[in-house]
Amino acid sequence: MPSPATASPPAPASLRRIVAASLIGTTIEWYDFFLYGSAAALVFNKLFFPDSDPLVGTLLSFLTYAVGFAARPIGALVFGHYGDRLGRKRLLVLSLLLMGGATFAIGLLPTHATVGSAAPVLLTALRLVQGFALGGEWGGAVLLASEHSDQAGGNRRGFWASWPQTGAPAGQLLATGVLSALTALLSDAAFESWGWRVPFLLSGVLVLVGMWIRLSVDESPVFKEALARAESRKQEAEQPPIVAVLRHHWRDVLVAMGARMAENISYYVITAFVLVYATEQADLGKQTALNAVLIGSAVHFAVIPAWGALSDRLGRRPVYLLGAAGVGAWAFPFFALIDTREFGWVIVAVTVGLVFHGAMYAPQAAFFSEMFATRMRYSGASIGAQFASVAAGAPAPLIATALLADYDSGTPIALYVIVAALLTLVAVGVAKETRQRDLAAVEPTASATANASASASASASAAHHPTTGRA
Repeated sequence: MPSPATASPPAPASLRRIVAASLIGTTIEWYDFFLYGSAAALVFNKLFFPDSDPLVGTLLSFLTYAVGFAARPIGALVFGHYGDRLGRKRLLVLSLLLMGGATFAIGLLPTHATVGSAAPVLLTALRLVQGFALGGEWGGAVLLASEHSDQAGGNRRGFWASWPQTGAPAGQLLATGVLSALTALLSDAAFESWGWRVPFLLSGVLVLVGMWIRLSVDESPVFKEALARAESRKQEAEQPPIVAVLRHHWRDVLVAMGARMAENISYYVITAFVLVYATEQADLGKQTALNAVLIGSAVHFAVIPAWGALSDRLGRRPVYLLGAAGVGAWAFPFFALIDTREFGWVIVAVTVGLVFHGAMYAPQAAFFSEMFATRMRYSGASIGAQFASVAAGAPAPLIATALLADYDSGTPIALYVIVAALLTLVAVGVAKETRQRDLAAVEPTASATANASASASASASAAHHPTTGRA
């Protein structure tokens, strides 16, 4: 019987199909998630919080937006645990169903005018489901691409793993594009009456497409090999993945969280808060702000694979550090260009910001995947990424809106982004380069410890090296 380690690598066509499945799935998930953010900035303040001052209503609207981030760590824990025990594929199917169902239901929600205070309560509950689903989606999608590409060889893991990351700008592009088209075609009254529901209801169709594609792909070969090795040893029990991660990879979790600060905060300032700043502070039209994000997202989509490929040549850390320094340096010019009230300069502000963001986001998938052992990788990558989102992406639009209300200027918001960039520069600066790591060679600590008990020499070796949980 052939050893699991001798399994043939996937053919290029098969790898492309795996990556395409991850990309399409993440695009749909991010479309659902970002659609809420754009609607929160544009109409939810009026439809679900109509008794508030306009800026206060926007704050309340963004508060329900932030609730989705609060649920993401819970999703990371649950999906990470079962993804490390049962496999990546089936958890990705579940996350897509949950996200699509919640988004479709938002499109059917009654507003405050119909059911009063029950409307924002229902909206918040569905946002929690969205956050829970997305907390489990990201880790599984990037691991499926990373682990398949690792078997294909060619040292292009950063490039292939970056493609699921393009699901974020693709989802943003799709969500913003649909909203932009509707606001252009409909009057403000029609859009606020029924037009805003159309993009949410469209999610039902997208989910059916995503399910068909995801059900057609194979489980990660790296995971299947690790599972087969664990079963062949017939060990009594492995540690729960979350316990193993926090025991042996807690430094990596902290690095991942720090790496996410500038990436997460800058993204939501550039793509979500910019809609508030452009319309409320710069007195630009809703359509102008949406179109700027639309164009910037298209460029963002294009540059992410390029940054991922560059990380295969230079390493994950140099590219990530460039991105963090870039968003920090661009913070002041970003708001200054929007203040010009010139559409061309607004496009430049958003696009350059997203190009720098892509330098962090592209290598992130491979970087985080390479930090953790196979049987705890889903948990480790998800926890590091999603716990950071509570402190970074969740409050970013809230903090930015509050700073705008207090200071009536983009200056304090720029300083906020710069502080986040400094935190990321420190976190990634102290991290080790991971580009050369072999994902299939990384074994869970519990397995290594079980084998180590066979002999005194093996025990001494395990105490020196495998207890790190890394190759």
